[in-house]
Amino acid sequence: MRIIVLFNLKPGVDAAAYEAWAREADIPGVNALKSVERFSVHRTTGLFGSDAPAPYHYVEVIDIVALDPFVAEVSTEAFQKVAGAFADFADHPQFLLTEDL
Repeated sequence: MRIIVLFNLKPGVDAAAYEAWAREADIPGVNALKSVERFSVHRTTGLFGSDAPAPYHYVEVIDIVALDPFVAEVSTEAFQKVAGAFADFADHPQFLLTEDL
């Protein structure tokens, strides 16, 4: 299963500060979860075939083994500190649950 997270930063949040936190804490922290096969964060650079800006500045891709083990791990007190920091940066993130066809 794959979770795709689309988001922009909250007004006033420094992109360099978010990206440093993502590299130093978020990416290694999420990748350390046993329920996660792979986690990556991407900065969007535009819309293919257009000069228009992308509607979201960041995309996260979380490949998980199953939803229930993932929810159990991210619900722990220790991981909630990571989630709280993410909430300080991200403005209304959209978590899309997907499945392969």
